[in-house]
Amino acid sequence: MRTFLAMTLLAAAALAAPPAHAAPPAQGVAQAMQGTEALHRLADRLRRLGEDGLDPRDYAIPADALAHADPGGFAAALRHSAAAALADLLHGRVRDLPGRIDIRRDTAALPLGPWMTELGTAAEPAAVIERAALLPPEAAALKRALAIARARVLAGGFPPVPPMPGIEALEPGATDAVRVPALRARMAATDPVAAALRPADPALYDEDLVAAVRRFQVAEGLEPDGRAGRMTFLALNRPAEVAVRQLRVALDMRRAAASVGPERRIEVNIAHQRLQLIENGRVRLEMAVIVGKPARATPMLRVRLTNVVFNPPWGVPERNAKEDLLPKFRTNPRAMMEKGFRVYGFAEGQRVEIDPTTIDWRSVNPERFPYIIRQDAGDANALGRIKFVIPNTEDIYMHDTPDRGLFRRAERALSSGCIRLEKPMELLDIALQGAAGWDRARVDQVLAGRQTSGVGVPRPIPVRLHYTTVTLEGAELRMRQDIYGHDAAYARALDAPRLPRVAELRIR
Repeated sequence: MRTFLAMTLLAAAALAAPPAHAAPPAQGVAQAMQGTEALHRLADRLRRLGEDGLDPRDYAIPADALAHADPGGFAAALRHSAAAALADLLHGRVRDLPGRIDIRRDTAALPLGPWMTELGTAAEPAAVIERAALLPPEAAALKRALAIARARVLAGGFPPVPPMPGIEALEPGATDAVRVPALRARMAATDPVAAALRPADPALYDEDLVAAVRRFQVAEGLEPDGRAGRMTFLALNRPAEVAVRQLRVALDMRRAAASVGPERRIEVNIAHQRLQLIENGRVRLEMAVIVGKPARATPMLRVRLTNVVFNPPWGVPERNAKEDLLPKFRTNPRAMMEKGFRVYGFAEGQRVEIDPTTIDWRSVNPERFPYIIRQDAGDANALGRIKFVIPNTEDIYMHDTPDRGLFRRAERALSSGCIRLEKPMELLDIALQGAAGWDRARVDQVLAGRQTSGVGVPRPIPVRLHYTTVTLEGAELRMRQDIYGHDAAYARALDAPRLPRVAELRIR
């Protein structure tokens, strides 16, 4: 059976060079003309791949001039372009990226063969491309946001809001003839309510403008206090091109994304610094988390929550010991002892405990740190009272923390890589469901006893640590800062030279 594109090739050739002794039948001419128009619509759709976060230049889309000079060549080239674009729309432009174990594609659920056949046989192949472009979850909303972001770039970006040297924050009620008008212009660029304001004093940071800044802070995941401080100024002055980049990445990440079942699971979005426990498609528990600072980024993981440890001691990793604790031991070793820290060295091959006050800490070389440091369980312990074990080679776990005030911060990339939990007891209640003899009263008793103990989770819970800067909450799009630069790395892979897929070569 001849495909639509193959038939178009033959019809186009017939139109280009009809036999001198006979004109083609009227029906054949009409079909050929319809096929040619469909090819032009396909070419036009491919030239709009930018709407989908792809770069049309990657697909060698033939120019319309070729259709007049060489109809057969135009159709053949267009087939190759459409096949390549369809493969990327279905399976993602970026298939693999080092360290991104959180991105899992199920390409088997979208086999290329049937789609390529449909592309070749459809009367409107552009419609096949359009349908593939809308397959990813949330694609329509992300594409609308991408169009808006691109328009902002073309319009010159956002009005800048200059921070003033020596002034930490712009406080509500302040008067500033430079920053307040600039802030008004910036808010008006994205907030219709702010755009409609007509203030009596444009230099006054009045209540209406404070309300607009609070809305902006909520959307950015910042503390909505109305104060325009350092983090708010950074968000206000983020280049419009960054949003385009992150939305392109968001679209491609969702292509052929592996589906998840109804089973209970934990999702930790590192970029948004949030944890959700999901069961039967419903968020059963949600909380703020503290994740690794950029210099000690939390890795992407797919693991299981298997055990819980009560009153855990902390075996301090060497990096934490020499970078974080050594300066504190140098300042006040006795205070470190009072917080439960113990220091161990080696003598004749045996590990022995050493009194920290007897060590000349200023002479200790951090590059050759000679000690092992451990913190006893207790109120000051860095792991808090509960540790959730998720076995992995990165020595990452989830845990309580005595620093509860940190959860009130908008920016919580503060840890050395592990996940600190805002609501550890709520997670514990769910994790220990079905564990014989374990209820809140027994947990409280064990915690009060100050002794280290543990229990297995009856139903180990799948845990995914992922990095997704762009999310949709209902109809509202949320975009967070690319704190680790993972979106930037993904965007570089998106823009790298494209190599044909093996499946495409077979299909061609």
